[in-house]
Amino acid sequence: MLLDLPVLEKGNFYFIKDGGSQFILEDKTKRGLTIKETSIDEKLNVKADKGMIHDMDGIGHWVVIRWYFSKDSHDLSEILEHAQAMEKKYTELRELTCPDDDG
Repeated sequence: MLLDLPVLEKGNFYFIKDGGSQFILEDKTKRGLTIKETSIDEKLNVKADKGMIHDMDGIGHWVVIRWYFSKDSHDLSEILEHAQAMEKKYTELRELTCPDDDG
């Protein structure tokens, strides 16, 4: 089960888990979202679990819940780059939408 896998790295918005023959990069912001399909992620060209979120207009958008990187083709430092880019994107989004009230 995915919950029981060892965590290799973690950030505010991600986990990187050891899935045996693969590294699993999990988006923490998508936890609890139902997996609707597993297919190849067009951006990273790896297998990914995807779910559907709906915006305020009721329009559905496919989002990746977790990515599966084969250890034969990818190393941990590469997965960390993707994870840190996600961390940066979500941190900037949070600062934009929830600014501190310092003044």
